Amino acid sequence: MTTEPLTIPTTTPTRTWSAVLFDLDGTIVDSASDITGSLAHMFTELGLPVPSDEVLRGYVGPPLLDSLRMTAGFNDAEAWEALNIYRDHYGEHVLRSPVFPGVAGVLERLHAAGIPVALATSKPESMARKVLDHTGLSQYFTVIAGASDDEERSTKADVVAEALRRLQALDISTEHAVMVGDRGYDTLGALANGVPTILVEWGYGSPAEAADAMAVVHSADQLRSLLLG
Repeated sequence: MTTEPLTIPTTTPTRTWSAVLFDLDGTIVDSASDITGSLAHMFTELGLPVPSDEVLRGYVGPPLLDSLRMTAGFNDAEAWEALNIYRDHYGEHVLRSPVFPGVAGVLERLHAAGIPVALATSKPESMARKVLDHTGLSQYFTVIAGASDDEERSTKADVVAEALRRLQALDISTEHAVMVGDRGYDTLGALANGVPTILVEWGYGSPAEAADAMAVVHSADQLRSLLLG
């Protein structure tokens, strides 16, 4: 994501956040190549032409079942068949995605400061837990919320709502929560729940997707400053 220089309201760095929600793919881990590789495998297994890299990268972030319907033009049965092929292949590669530089340090600092951290990802929750366990980051998360395997909970708005609900069930205030993500889907899903969003430039979004974000950061140091002051 390439944007204009960072502009932040002067009140933002002094804000005390009651909770911080993080997206996973494109925000915490660099998973694009593994995801697009499994998508290419999926199209090949279905006997279909493999889309360009640019098109495949557009699948990274939004709920995949919806993208298979809207972008690939699959009907419900075809989309579920494709999703299952994708999941089988991706499940064998999900633990290869590296953590973006500096992000683990931000999570560690938030945890040390006593600020509750939640994951809110459109990736299936079971896969998301494996990723966080493998990278050693699970220890920093109070709540891990993702899409359900049956896709009943898949939209970003629904996942963010579930993360907030689980935090509240632990008597954690979400009145001043903030979302950290890399796509416009993160911003819109968070805004649907009254939560502002900080977008990270190192992810997979485009400049146009930053329009509704509270701020855009290009480094983990900037993100840490916004979250911790």
